[in-house]
Amino acid sequence: MGVSENMLTPAAAVSVEQAEASAHLPKGDMWSVHKFGGTCMGTSQRIQNVADIILRDPSERKLVVVSAMSKVTDMMYNLVNKAQSRDDSYITALDEVFEKHMAAAKDLLGGEDLARFLSQLHADVSNLKAMLRAICIAGHATESFSDYVVGHGELWSAQMLSFAIKKSGTPCSWMDTREVLVVNPTGSNQVDPDYLESEKRLEKWFARRPAETIIATGFIASTPENIPTTLKRDGSDFSAAIIGSLVEAGQVTIWTDVDGVFSADPRKVSEAVILSTLSYQEAWEMSYFGANVLHPRTIIPVMKYNIPIVIRNMFNISAPGTMICQQPANENGDLEACVKAFATIDKLALVNVEGTGMAGVPGTASAIFGAVKDVGANVIMISQASSEHSVCFAVPEKEVAAVSAALHVRFREALSAGRLSKVEVIHNCSILAAVGLKMASTPGVSATLFDALAKANINVRAIAQGCSEYNITVVLKQEDCVRALRAAHSRFFLSKTTLAVGIIGPGLIGRTLLNQLKDQAAVLKENMNIDLRVMGITGSRTMLLNDTGIDLTQWKEHLKTEAEPANLDKFVDHLSENQLFPNRVLVDCTADTSVASHYYDWLKKGIHVITPNKKANSGPLDKYLKLRTLQRASYTHYFYEATVGAGLPIISTLRGLLETGDKILRIEGIFSGTLSYIFNNFEGTRTFSDVVSEAKEAGYTEPDPRDDLSGTDVARKVIILARESGLRLELSDIPVRSLVPEALRSCSTADEYMQKLPSFDQDWAIERKDAEAAGEVLRYVGVVDVVNKEGQVELRRYKKDHPFAQLSGSDNIIAFTTSRYREQPLIVRGPGAGAEVTAGGVFSDILRLASYLGAPS
Repeated sequence: MGVSENMLTPAAAVSVEQAEASAHLPKGDMWSVHKFGGTCMGTSQRIQNVADIILRDPSERKLVVVSAMSKVTDMMYNLVNKAQSRDDSYITALDEVFEKHMAAAKDLLGGEDLARFLSQLHADVSNLKAMLRAICIAGHATESFSDYVVGHGELWSAQMLSFAIKKSGTPCSWMDTREVLVVNPTGSNQVDPDYLESEKRLEKWFARRPAETIIATGFIASTPENIPTTLKRDGSDFSAAIIGSLVEAGQVTIWTDVDGVFSADPRKVSEAVILSTLSYQEAWEMSYFGANVLHPRTIIPVMKYNIPIVIRNMFNISAPGTMICQQPANENGDLEACVKAFATIDKLALVNVEGTGMAGVPGTASAIFGAVKDVGANVIMISQASSEHSVCFAVPEKEVAAVSAALHVRFREALSAGRLSKVEVIHNCSILAAVGLKMASTPGVSATLFDALAKANINVRAIAQGCSEYNITVVLKQEDCVRALRAAHSRFFLSKTTLAVGIIGPGLIGRTLLNQLKDQAAVLKENMNIDLRVMGITGSRTMLLNDTGIDLTQWKEHLKTEAEPANLDKFVDHLSENQLFPNRVLVDCTADTSVASHYYDWLKKGIHVITPNKKANSGPLDKYLKLRTLQRASYTHYFYEATVGAGLPIISTLRGLLETGDKILRIEGIFSGTLSYIFNNFEGTRTFSDVVSEAKEAGYTEPDPRDDLSGTDVARKVIILARESGLRLELSDIPVRSLVPEALRSCSTADEYMQKLPSFDQDWAIERKDAEAAGEVLRYVGVVDVVNKEGQVELRRYKKDHPFAQLSGSDNIIAFTTSRYREQPLIVRGPGAGAEVTAGGVFSDILRLASYLGAPS
């Protein structure tokens, strides 16, 4: 006879209520959900480590989702494939699976727990053998049969972990999530969770087996008809998110083998940083574009309750990881924070459908993408201009042939009639996506991104940006993808602005520059975020190449021991083909005309050029104009401050005057440090030949002093300044007074010249005496007369109170007479010769280039 509620004693009624209350599934922040992937569960020791992590979690309630041991899921699929193929080796393959789990259990467990697990394992393996035997006989496995077999990996790892936790004395239950999670398979290799039914089943399961720590299987679930299935790609992460939403957990932690989510793929960008936080939308965008974050569907369940997901490294527990959570809308966007990360997708093709007949015709896009859908291709990105004359979209390279064929069939008539002009396929493309919640309404993000790409000489084939502005997507050549990623990441994250440098000519100036680079390298990295990597050094006979950067403390030794025969083409290719560094610069420290003749080709390749070599800018006018036209039309820089006045800011001063609207009337100056030294010391009773000999011994002159005294070097500097001022003059247009007597120009050697020079001292003494009698001094000057469109190089006399008369040593001085500085010329004065100051001028140009490329100024 039954007992009615009314007949229960008060004590009995209370106990029933308590039992019902204890069986009720609590929800809220007291739950902490953890998910451990196959790598984390890969060995018995790792399973024990997982147990230790769970036991250390102070949360009131813990729900742990686990994957199969690493490689087990693949092994289980392999069993099914072998059985379907009627390959009897599935039996030995199943034995391998059994042995793997038995060995792990024996390491991990003991006593009754081990016996219970092995008993269950034996029973499961026996059932699997029978099922695989049936599959083998039939030669076919249904999807549900396959999913049933594969799901055993999760069952076994969950059972082992639950026993490992119980071993410590902590009560623990394990859950076969096929009893709880209900999903509706869709037609696109994914499933949709049935949250209401799953919640009901979880309530019932918890009523039967209430526990504060629950170990649940990931990846597997059931259909509404209780047929086993899986959650498909990244199913374990998805399981954790669904269960987290069902209990409205305080947090879901995804344990993996990386410290968190990186700002870019660290295999491609060594400066990539771990992001402390990501919004749901940012993580969504990044995972879509191939970043190893989470599958987009994993994020959906937790968003409803604003449950944060934390990505952590099981093998580096001290790392805080990355938290994915809801973030407030952007208030004040700034470029440093608005772009969170960059992701790339490779092996794509761009399909372009173009024609004037598309404009204003309803249904064209529908027809295009209907044809794409019919062949089952995945469209990664779409871009359409507002003119509607073309639609382009990116698809995986392996699917583009079918897409192209389908489009040609679909639009055969339109192509024949000319309404469509072409269906074009551009192969070997990649996508670069910039992702960030704060990109929305932040001015300058797109400009900064495209500026960084342009300065790295990267061409963009297509662009897409949604109105949500969570990402900007660009399509570019696959060969440019890594360089583009590094250039963009460097610009936004202010990581080191890395310059790959090639030094041509390790002579006096080149050697001095390398020493300056060596001495300043650490300071530049620390204070200015500039990382200068000398990738190659070449002379006329030998060259030294390195893929990541030459050790500048030992470059001379390496040039002797590791050098190969010099080959300028190979040297340039080594620099230009390096994908690690997006920004490349060649520094020509020679005075070689043949090296200078390559500048145009280097700039065209996107390689910046810096040089003290005057030959290019003072060479044939047509080549100079062609070079400057290319440089002005591109984002490739050509700097040559040291071609005039060594390290003095002469070119930059002239440009500053012109660019601010000043009009140059005349430039006059002492441009040769050698000749400045000679005439500064040619005074009193000293002979001209003695002063020249002294300058030669001091190293101020070239080995043959006639190279300086001929005035050709000064003429080249005059031509450079004249052309900068807008004059179209050839070197032959500049009259030059040579200081080498006619009779000595044919001397076969410098020694012969120096021996015969004293015979002309009397002529020089007379010229000096005449100047002194008038209260003047002799100075060798170059003049650019912009008003009369001419230039000259001559020996002139100046009053002793003139600035040109007051020089000392080897100083240069340049006077700019302009509309603004008409009465009192603008004077630039300082050391104009010597390896240190010339190399310093080149170094300054390198730093200026770095600032243009994004380094902080």
